[in-house]
Amino acid sequence: MNSRGDGFFPDEVILQILARLPVKSLFMCKTVCKLWYRLSADKYFVQLYNDLSVKNLMVLVEVSEASDSKSRLICVDNLSGVSEFSLDFLKDRVKIRASCNGLLCCSSIPDKGVYYVCNPMTREFRLLPRSRERPVTRFYPDGEATLVGLACCSSSQKFNVVLAGYHRSFGHRSDGTFICLVFDSELNRWRKFVSFQDDHFTHMKRNQVVFVNGSLHWLTGSSCILVLDLHYDIWRKMSLPGEVSYGSGNRIYLLESDGCLSVIQISDAWLNIWVLKDYEREEWHLADRVSLRCVRGLVPGIFPISQTGEYVFLATHKQVLVYQRKKRVWKVMYSVNNSSALPLWFSAHAFRSTIFSCY
Repeated sequence: MNSRGDGFFPDEVILQILARLPVKSLFMCKTVCKLWYRLSADKYFVQLYNDLSVKNLMVLVEVSEASDSKSRLICVDNLSGVSEFSLDFLKDRVKIRASCNGLLCCSSIPDKGVYYVCNPMTREFRLLPRSRERPVTRFYPDGEATLVGLACCSSSQKFNVVLAGYHRSFGHRSDGTFICLVFDSELNRWRKFVSFQDDHFTHMKRNQVVFVNGSLHWLTGSSCILVLDLHYDIWRKMSLPGEVSYGSGNRIYLLESDGCLSVIQISDAWLNIWVLKDYEREEWHLADRVSLRCVRGLVPGIFPISQTGEYVFLATHKQVLVYQRKKRVWKVMYSVNNSSALPLWFSAHAFRSTIFSCY
């Protein structure tokens, strides 16, 4: 390849074309020549590919059949439709605990305390070292972390895994002590700090962890956002928009929107989308107000999973829907044909297809 006017595309044009291919197609192209074979290890191309990929947000759902203990992973893409893939390369039975910029954090089901970070598109994975917590120190109430977060920084190509939960000494109930373990991918080790928290979290609030501005964010049951600053290992709380309130048929969810923190409020008739335009001043902006008249029968069991400025993905018990914000159109993207053991929203995560490395 060269940049002379002799009938060949310039190098940069070729790179721009390759950077827009799906991951599987990109890896098939590695057999064309030595230059293309080395692309997935080239820092410039990896950054280019990931910068473009993160703009195409998807939904990842785990479909578990009622008659079978096995489950399938379905990826729903607004551009390409529906595809299926597996985490069988982990050689373990796992559940997805968090998702960030193309990487997944998974915990082993048969072996508590074992965690993996993987890229399901490249099938690369990393088994995290066990933390040095003493056996008598447990997370309350079931021995597992209340909060699991994954923070993957696109510029540095590094990631952190966060396990946080209430402390329980053997034979005693939790006293409100909140233990936080943070794994650093560059140092390959855990660090620990202890604080006091009195919040509680539903299943959906645990699942919807958002990484923006160098911090992880969870929605609590007490009408605020719990923030973990990974630079300073400090917990703090952030207020919701003043117009947003729990109760009276309102449900609140925390998502990302094009790199910003976002809150979605669902009532019987409306879906309101708030975006945090000024992070430091905590200034919220009402970005959209969507009528739910067309999906009125689904409203009690509909849950927003991921969004961009152009569309919102939502999951119900048996369907994944997309709402096109500019066209004001609803569309069913995926449906479960037979009986599912769990509703789709129960195991749904925002996802991006990238070539981020786990190392």
